[in-house]
Amino acid sequence: MSKDLRKGSHTVSRLICHVVWVTKYRFKVFKGDVQKRCREILIQICEAEGIEILKGVVSSDHVHTHIEYAPKHNVSSILKSFKGRTSRKLQMEFPELKERYLGQLFWASGYGVWSTGNITDKMVNEYLEHHRRKESDDNSNFILE
Repeated sequence: MSKDLRKGSHTVSRLICHVVWVTKYRFKVFKGDVQKRCREILIQICEAEGIEILKGVVSSDHVHTHIEYAPKHNVSSILKSFKGRTSRKLQMEFPELKERYLGQLFWASGYGVWSTGNITDKMVNEYLEHHRRKESDDNSNFILE
């Protein structure tokens, strides 16, 4: 996993999350060429959007990705892109999927997302507490709690 920070003209970031989404009705459609093609499409989307796949798995009825992305993106838009493009392309390229998913609803609604990264909640709280104590003498801090 790359420890490098993303640097933009006005930002420094390292936004990382683990995302999981499932096929409609949990149908186990990812086998052989369909599974391979889904993986290829996701890699293409990430390359085009500047999203780094740290690790990922296309299982028989769901996908897991551990991704790192720029602040210009948000998880909701990333998933909309992943789900929309894979659904369209897979149903166009594999007619048996289009027959199975009437109305073109290939993916179930929603997804699961968990933030990950190189610092813990405890580390952030200790950092904020340090600044709270350091600046309390001159009354220049405003505590958000």
